Amino acid sequence: MSTVDGTGASSAPGQRARAETAVVRARVRAARARTVRIVLYAAAALLWANAAALALVAGSPVWAVSSALPALLVSAALALARAAERRWVAVSVSGGSMEPAYHDGDSVVVRRRAIPVRGAVVVVERPPYRAPWPDAPVARTAPAHVLYARHWFIKRVAAVPGDPVPRAQVPALADVPEDTVPEGMLVLLGDNRDDSYDSRSVGYFPESRVLGTVEGAGQPVPRSTARMRKT
Repeated sequence: MSTVDGTGASSAPGQRARAETAVVRARVRAARARTVRIVLYAAAALLWANAAALALVAGSPVWAVSSALPALLVSAALALARAAERRWVAVSVSGGSMEPAYHDGDSVVVRRRAIPVRGAVVVVERPPYRAPWPDAPVARTAPAHVLYARHWFIKRVAAVPGDPVPRAQVPALADVPEDTVPEGMLVLLGDNRDDSYDSRSVGYFPESRVLGTVEGAGQPVPRSTARMRKT
């Protein structure tokens, strides 16, 4: 599971320290999960090799099918897990910028590749402070270990391409020449305006930096059933 930063620009050092610690824990879990997948792939390969050998020795279709069944089950489980990972990712919130909808420690499920709409809650890559983006956007279908190498925000979409530029609410956009939000750009705000680093400080967010939208926005996964904690 990944972690998204819900802290504001002026968050207390203790909050940031907890967020960094959570990032480390999330990366460790991602590395472990990757190791487990590698082991399962190796097991599937061995099972397929064993099934082929048994089929050759026995020379019976029944033996061939029965010996291949474990390999089929492991391979199917791996394929389903990979497909699910490409469609959804579980993340946990760190900080209070999205309160009261989401609190520090809440867990949410993010649907990757979903198109952001006004009012949706999205997970977006955290922008560098007063500097250009250092790296290319992460593909929305990237494996989990690639996602953990970046820092993420959870924010609400305030305006999408074609909407009027909300100059009064977003000081960073007060002097932009256009009257509507440009194509490929979004205006993102935290629900807790007193503790949120968002478009009011950085302006537009490129849509290409959005990982996905939160499923059932405003309804965090119950902590008792969601075993995930991230930065």
